[in-house]
Amino acid sequence: MADRNLLSIGGRLGFTLAMMVVGLVVSADAAPKLVGSPEADWPQWRGPLRDSISSETGLLNAWPKEGPKQLWKLAGMGKGWCSPIIAGKQIFIVGDVGSELKIFALSLDGKINWSVTNGKAWKRSFPGGRAACCYSEGKIYHVNGPGRLVCLDAKDGKELWTVNILERFGAKVPTFGISECLLIDGDNIIVTPGGKKATLAALNKKTGATVWSCSAPPEKSETAGYSSPILVNWGGKRVVIASTSYRTLAVEADSGKLLWTETLTYTEVACSTIPVLCGELLFISNTSFKEQLSSMLKVSPECDKASKKWSLPVRTTCGSSLYVDGNLYIAGSRGLTGLLCLDAKTGKVKAKLAAPIDASMLYADGKLFIQSADGKVLMVKPAGDALKTLGSFELVKVKGKRKDAWTHPVLLNGKLYLRYHDTLYCYDVKGK
Repeated sequence: MADRNLLSIGGRLGFTLAMMVVGLVVSADAAPKLVGSPEADWPQWRGPLRDSISSETGLLNAWPKEGPKQLWKLAGMGKGWCSPIIAGKQIFIVGDVGSELKIFALSLDGKINWSVTNGKAWKRSFPGGRAACCYSEGKIYHVNGPGRLVCLDAKDGKELWTVNILERFGAKVPTFGISECLLIDGDNIIVTPGGKKATLAALNKKTGATVWSCSAPPEKSETAGYSSPILVNWGGKRVVIASTSYRTLAVEADSGKLLWTETLTYTEVACSTIPVLCGELLFISNTSFKEQLSSMLKVSPECDKASKKWSLPVRTTCGSSLYVDGNLYIAGSRGLTGLLCLDAKTGKVKAKLAAPIDASMLYADGKLFIQSADGKVLMVKPAGDALKTLGSFELVKVKGKRKDAWTHPVLLNGKLYLRYHDTLYCYDVKGK
């Protein structure tokens, strides 16, 4: 009898331990994770996961006074702010040249392979090319300011199909033009028209046909924002999270079902930064000239509701932010200014550099690579509760009051790519 009781206790203990292990596995699987592109290299804006983080290692630990070695530069890219993408042994970049928006395909040594037109140049507020391209299965996808989405053959630039997403979904052209960098999800392209017929939609990437559309309850005179969506595995669901001119919303990626929407005081016309996943939280940085508030959202484990966890008076124009190991990095231009390292859970400022302000950045090899709106480039090392500058140089002299070096840097195979309007630069940052 004692042996039987012992076996019973052992069995119950074993079952309990097994369930604990299963619980741990379930919990780990349920932790929110960004869903990346299956393509190699840098196939979309902000990299494979859209988090502006590179897996590169063995990079230079310091720069000489004049900066790292420049390998090449190429002028003629037109006016615009879009970053290059790199895929299929080519670089793809967009700019307004004269009266047309041009998409360029370059060789890896900076020579033009082909160029094609995607509609007219954007001549309204802040003239210039906007969104970056994205690459999937040998095709290039891009949307211009007035909403013309095009699919091209990456080999020669041949146009395969096109559709205007604003016309299809009854949407207005936003003040500064469509600027979102398209998101590929399997056979679908995710777009954010912000129109009467669809706030968010998925198109078939092979034909342009509508797969699903999601119309959230109308919010003021809502239009598309100037943000770009992300794809997250959250609570066992694949979820698209996007921002319009007034709010952030989440929908199921497979069906377009609305999961939640959170109205945030951005501004009456602009939200130009991407949602940033911070562990189990979601950061929305503001572009407003009025409220200057950015907010961290607490999202339920099932991703069926969201609410504000904390807010800070920090504004960045186009720099967005990035999250690494519990820390959120952002370069504020109003309210809290300078390069900030924030505790993602509390919003507490852990470290700060007075400059740069209003900057774009990426993270690689334990360092931040930063392009400031004033044309300066920095390499900064986060070290505990400090930020140490390891090198800096001036990419260009930005003239006038409007500092608009807004392009996000790209880092691949030891090469740092920087763009200021007409010119794309390539630098060697690989360590010896």
